[in-house]
Amino acid sequence: MPKSDYVTFDFYNCISSGQGAHTGFAVPGGSDVVAAPSRGAAPGVETELISNLIAALYEVASAPESWKAFLELLRSSACGNYASLIVRDPHGDNVGWVISASGGRVNVISHDPYAHWSPFLGVAKDKVLTLQDVMTASEWKACRYYTDWCKDIDIEHILAVDVVTDNGCAYGLRITRSKKAGAFEIRELDLVRMLIPHFKRVLNMQLNLHRDRQVISLYGRATAQLMMGVVILDQTGRMIEANPAATSILNVGDGIRVNNGTLEAVYANDNRKLQRLIRDALLFPKLSRVSMTEGMSITRQSGQLNWGVVVQSISPDEWTEGKQRPSVAVFLRDTTGKAEPPAKLNQQLFHLTPAETAVATHLSNGLSLEEAAEALGIKPNTARAHLRSIFSKTGVRRQTELVRLFLNSVAWLGNH
Repeated sequence: MPKSDYVTFDFYNCISSGQGAHTGFAVPGGSDVVAAPSRGAAPGVETELISNLIAALYEVASAPESWKAFLELLRSSACGNYASLIVRDPHGDNVGWVISASGGRVNVISHDPYAHWSPFLGVAKDKVLTLQDVMTASEWKACRYYTDWCKDIDIEHILAVDVVTDNGCAYGLRITRSKKAGAFEIRELDLVRMLIPHFKRVLNMQLNLHRDRQVISLYGRATAQLMMGVVILDQTGRMIEANPAATSILNVGDGIRVNNGTLEAVYANDNRKLQRLIRDALLFPKLSRVSMTEGMSITRQSGQLNWGVVVQSISPDEWTEGKQRPSVAVFLRDTTGKAEPPAKLNQQLFHLTPAETAVATHLSNGLSLEEAAEALGIKPNTARAHLRSIFSKTGVRRQTELVRLFLNSVAWLGNH
């Protein structure tokens, strides 16, 4: 049998933290099928059922932990004993992941250990199939997937469909029945056929949302490592979000802080100007279609260089009305903060020795060569020798060029 081509994606981290052990196919010891809607239900009942299934399915797009709730509704709607979403890695011997609903059965596991013998491997995509479509009854009884796995957990009948998302990932949807429940009929096949386009759309939405969250997280990390703080205020001027760099600045309270959810400067004159800028930024989008951007400096009690602060309005659109709508962005820059990029990355980027990297890092943090030598406990002549070697390896000729090179290096983004 060929190996499965299913592809894993990271919403399982969300699922496992939210739902614990109740994912996957079940092992022996389950109970009988939970009562489900009658197969001869009135058209109005069926319409409501389909509406509920579609609503539960779209809930998954933004809340991956809701897969189990959707699968439970699908299982009971199709009079099944299990309903599962299958995702597998196409490489190596990984059996992949399975999220299952089982009507309250215990000992549910998160994978199918006999997946490589499944009769549905390699079937056509988007086509709803039952066991009768892929093998005879005698072949099924002799199939290892049945004898070693399904027989012991009371799976006699299987309804299956595989789909492929826009990025090429394949997913499987399975509903199973016990021998007592009987074979699947046209009602159940039609029900799943009706769900297929929604199933694919939700998977695409979830994949895209997860990708966007990853990219936004990377942007946030990059901004934080460049020591740029970002604070987001809502339409009332209250803080709703801050990146790690901003949080570090505000927690110190050196000239600027958060008081009862409001951003404020410590000194009265600075605070009056900051609040005016924030008020103007809140008002400006109502008067103009473009954003407002204004700047100021904020004095620090410590006597260090002032904070550089930029206030920018966030223009609303027709989809962003309501409470806690992002309305103002406040950018804070620590011009005196000293951070050290990972030494290993600097060594890799510029082919420096550990000692040369240490000298270059101190220079980029504003120390003179003599101060760097003292901080490192080495002789000035040794520091000068390191500097000559650094010049040779990096191609710069002056200390100011070296500082600029290091400050603009991507090595700073290696901090976590």
